[in-house]
Amino acid sequence: MIGRLSGILVEKQAPEIVLDVNGVGYELQVPLTSFYELPETNQSAMLYTHFVVREDAQLLYGFITKQERALFRLLIKTNGVGPKLALTILSGMSANEFVSCVERDDIATLVKLPGVGKKTAERLVVEMRDKLKSLLEASSGNEREFVLQSNYSPAPAIESAEEDAISALISLGYKPAQASKAVSANMKEGMSSESLIKAALKSML
Repeated sequence: MIGRLSGILVEKQAPEIVLDVNGVGYELQVPLTSFYELPETNQSAMLYTHFVVREDAQLLYGFITKQERALFRLLIKTNGVGPKLALTILSGMSANEFVSCVERDDIATLVKLPGVGKKTAERLVVEMRDKLKSLLEASSGNEREFVLQSNYSPAPAIESAEEDAISALISLGYKPAQASKAVSANMKEGMSSESLIKAALKSML
């Protein structure tokens, strides 16, 4: 199993990246919470990975922290939650926010995520509660600090920021009209695509 990759970040198109490791380009699916932490292209990056083998595909998922990868692995063990939905959940809210939803039985917030219906949200709350306790106890430092505090500074906005943001949201399962509306409502001059995606996601929860 591929547990970690270190190399040069050569492509970024949320939620996908390409990491060049000694001349081999690895395609990874990355939750937006990790995507926000990535450096600019042509810089070094290291991600913890989870490898999924299916009959029709071999998929690699990348995460900035071990804790986020551990949460992803717990999510895909939940009945009705596959890797794609787990990626959407971790892109729509931070790990800390997800833990809060589970602790507060906040099904209303969970069902706002694309692909999460009421029954799936209820299963998540029930099945993840005990699993999260174990994960929190195993985490070092403040048990509620699932993810590292971001030191990310948004890159200068580019002309395609709006298009990139809409494309990323659609890739995560949001309907085109919903993605376009959320992005347009949060678009401000000078925003990077990462900042715009973040704002749009927040407005939909």
